Amino acid sequence: MESQEGFVQHIASKTDEFSQWYIDVILRAELADYAPVRGCMVIRPYGYALWENMQALLDARLKATGHKNAYFPLFIPESFLRKEAEHVEGFAPEVAWVTRAGAEELAEPLVVRPTSETIIGHMYSKWIKSWRDLPVLINQWANVVRWEKTTRLFLRTSEFLWQEGHTCHRTAEEAQSETLTMLEVYRQFLTEDLAIPVIAGQKTEREKFAGAVRTYCVEALMTDGRALQAGTSHNLGQNFAKVFDITYLDEDNELKHVWQTSWGVSTRLIGGIIMVHGDERGLALPPKVAPVQVVMVPILSGSSREVVLSAVRDIQTRLSKVCRVEADCREEYSPGWKFNEWELRGVPIRLEVGPRDVKAGQVILVRRDTGEKSAVPMDGLETAVTELLDNVQTGLYSKAKRFTEDNTRIVEDYDTFKEILESGRGFMDAPWCGDQACETAIKEETGATIRCIPMDRSARPGKCVRCGKDTETWVYFARAY
Repeated sequence: MESQEGFVQHIASKTDEFSQWYIDVILRAELADYAPVRGCMVIRPYGYALWENMQALLDARLKATGHKNAYFPLFIPESFLRKEAEHVEGFAPEVAWVTRAGAEELAEPLVVRPTSETIIGHMYSKWIKSWRDLPVLINQWANVVRWEKTTRLFLRTSEFLWQEGHTCHRTAEEAQSETLTMLEVYRQFLTEDLAIPVIAGQKTEREKFAGAVRTYCVEALMTDGRALQAGTSHNLGQNFAKVFDITYLDEDNELKHVWQTSWGVSTRLIGGIIMVHGDERGLALPPKVAPVQVVMVPILSGSSREVVLSAVRDIQTRLSKVCRVEADCREEYSPGWKFNEWELRGVPIRLEVGPRDVKAGQVILVRRDTGEKSAVPMDGLETAVTELLDNVQTGLYSKAKRFTEDNTRIVEDYDTFKEILESGRGFMDAPWCGDQACETAIKEETGATIRCIPMDRSARPGKCVRCGKDTETWVYFARAY
C-alpha cells in the first residue's frame, strides 16, 4: 500500500504568499503544468475539463444571440498585419514570426496569430457584397500566441486558448448595439456561470484595443486586491473595413464600408476562478463549471465492504442523471486522504457513505465552500443534491460579491489613494480629469491603471484625484494582472 505520509501536501498560505499559493494550487490540483517551451503551459485533463464546461456554457450563450462558429488560419501574412498602423504598433512587441519552412526562406514572413482581425477582414472582403449579406456574426474558438516577457500559468502565457467574435454590420448603430450586447453576454456568463461579480465599463483611449474606436470590458476583483480584465468587447468602427476594403452595395445602390466589432475571453478566466473562489485548502469550483460536481467517498471496512460498494454504485447511477458525479473507490488511500485531495481539487459536494449510513438509509453531504455537513435520506437524494449545488453556486457568488463591495472605496485624495494601494486592496472609485498625461502619471507613480469608466452612471462633480481639476468623470482604478 502506497505511503500516505503528508497526504495534506503543502501549498503555500494564500494569506501570506498569494503568488506561490496560486501556482501551488494549479500544480497540485493538476489543472496545468509548465511546458518545455518558455511561457507555455500544458493544460491537464482536469483543467481542460473545466475549460470545456466553461466553453460549452459560453458557446450556448453566443449561439443564442445568433452567432455561428468558424475557423480561420493560425498563420497570417506580414502584409496583413501592417495594413492597420495602430494595430501593428499595438501588437508588434508580442508577435511571433515564421520566416522559414523546411529548408526554404519564406518569400513573405508569417505572423503566428496574436488575434485575427486582419485575416478575418481579408476573408470578409471576399464574402460580403450586398446589404443582404449582413450582418455577419461569426465566432471562433482557437489558440493565439503573444510572446509575453513575463508569464504566469493561465493569466499570461505565450500561447493560450480563447474565443474571438468578429462581426460586420450595415450601420454604426448596429455595431455599437452588438458591442454592448456581447459585453452583457460576458457579464452574465461571469456572474451566473462562474460566480464572479464584475464591473462593466468602457476603457480609456490609452487602454483601448489597438485599432478599435471604443473598447468595453468587464473587470473582476481578485482576493489579493488586484483587478483582472475578464473580457473585452470592441467597436472597431470602419478602421479595418477601410483597410481591407470590406464594402457592400446598400439598398440605395451606394457602395459602403461595413461597421465591425470584435470581442473575446480566454483561459485567463480559469485563473480568475482560482483567485476569486480558492482558499487555504485549494480550489473551490462553481458547480456549473466544475469537472466533478459530486465526489462519492465510501467508508469501507471488513465485512461491510460489498454492502457499501453496492450502495455507492446504485447512488452513482441515480446521481449521474442529474449531475457530474465520480466515485473514489480506491482502497490504497484512506478516506481522510481522499477528503483532502478532493477539497484541494475544489469539488463542490462530497458525499460520504459508510455501513452505518447504508443501514440508516442516508448519506452525508459536505459542502466544499463552507464545510457544512448534513445527513440526507437516500430517498429524494437527487433533489437534495441538485438544490445543494444551486446553493453552493449562489453562496460562492455572494461571498465574492461581498468581498468586492468591501474592497471598493470612494477615494478623492491622492495620498489616501496611494496608501490604499500600498495595503494591496481593491478598486478605487475616484474622479479623473480625462487627461491622458494624468492617467499615465498615476500609473508611473502608483502602478494603478484605470480599469474602466463604469456604464450607466450619472455624472457627479469632483476634483481629479491627482491634479485637482474639476471633473464629472469617475473611474475605477486598481493594480491589475
